[in-house]
Amino acid sequence: MITRLWKYNKSSLVLILTCAILYYSFAYTTLRTDFVKVFSLWGALFFLSYKIFQLHKGDYKLLAFTALLFRVIFLFATPNLSQDFYRFIWDGRMLLEGMNPYLSLPETWIKAGNSPVAQAIELYQGMGPLNGSHFTNYPPISQLAYAIAALLSPNSILGAAIVFRLILISADIGIFFIGRKLLKKLHLQENRIFWYILNPFIIIELTGNLHFEALMIFFIVWSLYLIVQNKWFWAGIVLALSVSVKLIPLLFLPLFFQKYFFSEKKRLFGFLKLCGFYSVVLISTLLLFIPFLSKTFIQNFSTTIALWFQNFEFNASIYYIIRWIGYQTIGWNIIATAGKILPLVFLCLLLILSFFRKNKETIPLITAMLISISVYYFLSTTVHPWYIAVPLFLCIFTPYRFPIVWSFLIILSYTAYTDLGFKENLWMVAIEYILVISVFVYESFISSSVFFKPKATN
Repeated sequence: MITRLWKYNKSSLVLILTCAILYYSFAYTTLRTDFVKVFSLWGALFFLSYKIFQLHKGDYKLLAFTALLFRVIFLFATPNLSQDFYRFIWDGRMLLEGMNPYLSLPETWIKAGNSPVAQAIELYQGMGPLNGSHFTNYPPISQLAYAIAALLSPNSILGAAIVFRLILISADIGIFFIGRKLLKKLHLQENRIFWYILNPFIIIELTGNLHFEALMIFFIVWSLYLIVQNKWFWAGIVLALSVSVKLIPLLFLPLFFQKYFFSEKKRLFGFLKLCGFYSVVLISTLLLFIPFLSKTFIQNFSTTIALWFQNFEFNASIYYIIRWIGYQTIGWNIIATAGKILPLVFLCLLLILSFFRKNKETIPLITAMLISISVYYFLSTTVHPWYIAVPLFLCIFTPYRFPIVWSFLIILSYTAYTDLGFKENLWMVAIEYILVISVFVYESFISSSVFFKPKATN
């Protein structure tokens, strides 16, 4: 393939090799505190990746090989933009020792001086005191992946990271093949899959920084493909696997109401199919959690989830405006109150999308999923960069393009990490969201009016 490319299109080979060099620099020589270098590499990779896609839109083998090559470059790298993988390794090694990772804190073990996991001090220092002082909130399928890494690399942090990376690369390969099939089923251009597969944001944040959104998205696209094939039972099981990687797909459940309730001429049969689908998803999810269930688990898990809404703040948009109003009016941070109210606002919008927007067909359904999760993040108090992977993937099946813009602009959130410590640059956050929300509003209400009247009816 490389020989063929060199023979017929030397400029494309130069672009691919330049990208490979830039990815290597990002993976092995870049610190997240060096924002000038981070942004320069990020911007160059986006531009060059777009040019590669533009030159070879129809050459799926070449683009797929290129995307795989870029991922493999990260294989032996230690993540440099995120510390979360240290906690993944900790949880996996706890499981391998026969201990429930949901029931204890790394901080407690470190202070007691008798941790049961290998390299405990290194892992705790890597994850940081904030992560180590909270209970884990990663669901069972994620924990299974962590346990596999612990089994295959019980005494090496880098070895465990390599195992994680191989799992995530495999997930992206699955997304590529099933995503193409789904695009074909929906009569959409198959090369849209490269908006996800070749996107530098996905390669750096998921493959590079070891975030398991890739595995979650793999199960989401598999479930959607099964839905298109009218295999609702298996679609429910696979969607439960996605929920058991990360809980976020639970937000999509109400949106399936019209898809199944109106799927039969007799409403009773449609209602039974809807109940069956929901039952399969919820029961399958519960079965996956059963090995960990206890009163303490429920308390720890729910407490940790609540912290994300009522204690943590990062890269928020609408919430930061509300917080500023709170400071101006009552003089203190109102996150505890806003963190309870904003989810209710989102829930109201989700119900509107579920019952008043026409979501019976697959493309409008996926569009509703995209709108719902995007608005959820617009209202959230915490939006880490890797969260945007799901909106980015969903948009390839819809008329929307704002998640692609977001996938580029999300790098501005890394201005918070400096040599002097963590401090968000709210001007950068403002630029990010003004541009993203402007494109979202334009696409929703001006360009194609897809918010309540979906263009696509496939």
